[in-house]
Parts: sequence; structure tokens; C-alpha cells
Amino acid sequence: MSIQSAAQRAKEASRVLLSEPAELRNRALQAVRRALENNAEAVFAANTEDLKRSEGEGLALPLLKRLKFDAPKLRRTLEGIQALEAMPDPLGRVLEKRELDENLVLSRRACPIGVIGMIFESRPDALVQMASLCIKSGNAVLLKGGREAAESNRLLGRIIGEASVQAGLPAGWMHLAETREDVAQMLSLSSYIDLLIPRGSNGFVAHIMKNSSIPVLGHADGVCHLYIDTAADRDKALRIAVDAKMQYPAVCNAIETLLIHKEAAPKLLAPLQKALEAAGCRLRGCERTQSYISIEAAAEEDWGAEYLDAILALKVVDSLDEAIAHIHRYGSGHTEAIVTEDEAVAESFLNRVDAADVFHNCSTRFADGFVFGLGAEVGISTSKIHARGPVGVDGLLSFRWLLRGTGHVIADYSEGKKSFTHRNL
Repeated sequence: MSIQSAAQRAKEASRVLLSEPAELRNRALQAVRRALENNAEAVFAANTEDLKRSEGEGLALPLLKRLKFDAPKLRRTLEGIQALEAMPDPLGRVLEKRELDENLVLSRRACPIGVIGMIFESRPDALVQMASLCIKSGNAVLLKGGREAAESNRLLGRIIGEASVQAGLPAGWMHLAETREDVAQMLSLSSYIDLLIPRGSNGFVAHIMKNSSIPVLGHADGVCHLYIDTAADRDKALRIAVDAKMQYPAVCNAIETLLIHKEAAPKLLAPLQKALEAAGCRLRGCERTQSYISIEAAAEEDWGAEYLDAILALKVVDSLDEAIAHIHRYGSGHTEAIVTEDEAVAESFLNRVDAADVFHNCSTRFADGFVFGLGAEVGISTSKIHARGPVGVDGLLSFRWLLRGTGHVIADYSEGKKSFTHRNL
């Protein structure tokens, strides 16, 4: 089937999904969850094929880690689906209600966006999360994963598609695209696709935006920082730094640069080096950092690098202002964190840092849709319009205005015979 035909079917399915009851969508989620459980071994086998082929082709280690879909990842993915099942129905919620005049009542109600085009990297679990979120939010979806995950995605797409349609969702609500040509054609299908969500590098997201008239919700680089203030608790700083970098270095919410106040550097840099290197992290530092500890020199390109690996850049700063200026110059607007016991400094950081997620005394690794209680996420948006941060169900919703009258005509108000009450209900 051509991608245009698939998009046309998806648009038709989205019109059906618009009015499907919550019970049906939750039943489909349950069917998908059970089908994934029942086919777990086949999924792991397909993923092993992808891993072997990609390793032989020289795929970078961080991408290999993302590509792996094992029992722990499946368990977490299934927990995310179960959380979506338990969530209240997001559709039909009355967001606001207003009387315009007697017996003329306006309401704004949540509804699906329609057809979502999702283009993502080598994570098979992302396919499951995206499809599940679209079921819950009543959207149709066209999915395109990376070539390196071809076997995993093909099997997961078939399992999810069959289970959901058997549960009652309209045929064609989901389609898995497999070629680069499909992606190129998707960008031109503004008549059928309502929103594109690309997950990849800044350059990739920029390419999508430049070559399509379809609205784009971008998930780009995660150049995240941890700032250790002069009033930081030593033990908290060490635990948070190691967790934020080394708990899983190959993800977008892991820190890539650690900033430390000049007054904290003499007492904390040595234990930070010991803890991070013990966890397997390579360190690169500015000249001031190197005056305290023996590590590699950091170059200018390190400050804006997304390593996605066990590498961390360290920089000594004179003040909170300098730390924030550095973050705004080199960060990607993803997730930034501060470690301090000074509440005034913490509040200043939280209020002034321009990022999707800003944390105090906790790891950047908490920036995740499942952790936030969103059930799952389609990505972490660094955009400021429509959705920002972890994008869950709410990020896949729009709204409609519904107006109910009893024979009202605008001429009565234009001619002054009647006036609006505009009373919020």
C-alpha cells in the first residue's frame, strides 16, 4: 500500500475514532497489552536480529542501547499501557463553558488532533508508546521507525494493529511506513496528516520543518545541565550527578555538562571525579576545573555536545548568573537542574531558566512521561507552542467549540435587539 493510500485510510479512520467511546479505546489498549505479553519471545527474537545486524553494520553504541528491547523495557512499556487504561477519558472534557445569551450556550471540548505522523529513531519501545497514546487520545497514526529496528518494528506494528482492530478500532487507524521515500512523501500529505512529530537531531527536525507545510512538534537534542551551587549538600550533589549522567547515558534527559560554583569547586570536584569515574564516566573540563583535578581538556564544541555516552563536560562558573547564561547559550531547552540548599537561589534558577523541564535537588532523569504520570510519551518537546516537555495524551489533543441555541440569529445582536450576557458557567 502506498503511503498516500495509507494516509487516506488513516484520515477516514480518524473520523470514526472521533466519536468512539472510552470503553472501546480502553478495551483496545488492554488487547494490545495482552498481545504483547503473549508474543514477548517473538518480539525479543526479532529485536535480537536487529541488534546483530546493526552491530555488524557499525551502529554507534548509544544507538545500540536504544535499539535493545528486552524484558525490563517491555515490562516498563506494559506498565505504561496499563497506566493509560486507568487514566480518565481525555476526550469530551469540557474545558470551558459560557452562556452567550439566554439558552445560547458555548462550550470548548477536548478532541483528537486527527492523524499524527510520527518519525522516530531506533527505539522499538517508542513505537508501542506512540501507538498506545494515539489509541487513548483517539488519533490515527502513521509510524516510521529507523531502518536499524526494522524487524522489531514490523512485528510490533503487526501485533498492535491486529489486536486493536480485533478489539473494535477501525481498520487503517495505524500504518507502519518502512522506507525513506515514505517519509519524503509524508511531508507533502497535508490533506491527510494533521501533525508531524519527528524525534531525532536538531538538523533532522529542522529538515522536516523546512520541507513540510504540516505543523511540526519537534523533539530534538537533549543538551542538559546540572548546576551545583555553593550551598549544595555534598551527598546530594554526588548522588544526583552520578544518576543524571550514568544511570542511562544514552538518553536525551541525561546531563552532558556539569556546572559548578567556584566556591564549591575546591571541596566537590575531587569527590565528583572519584564517583563519576568509578561509574565509568570520562570527564573533560575547563582550565579552572583542571586546576583542581586531572582530566582531559574540554574544547569549545564540548559545551554544546549531546554525547549520549559516558562522557561529561565540567565547567567552573563564578555565579548563578553565569551558570544560567551558559545554559541559555549552549543548552537545547530540554531539562536543567540545580543542587542547592539555598531556597532563594533555587527559586531564582527555577524561575529564570528557559527550558521545558527545570528541577531542584533531583536528577534530570526524572524528565519522562511515564515518571510524570502521563502513562507514556511520544517524546520530550523543546518547542514552546502547543506542547512542551514530556508529551503525553494531552499533547495529542485539540478542541472544538460547540454552540447550542434555540433559534438564535446574529442579526438580533447586530441590530441591537438583543445583547450578549457572556456569563461563565
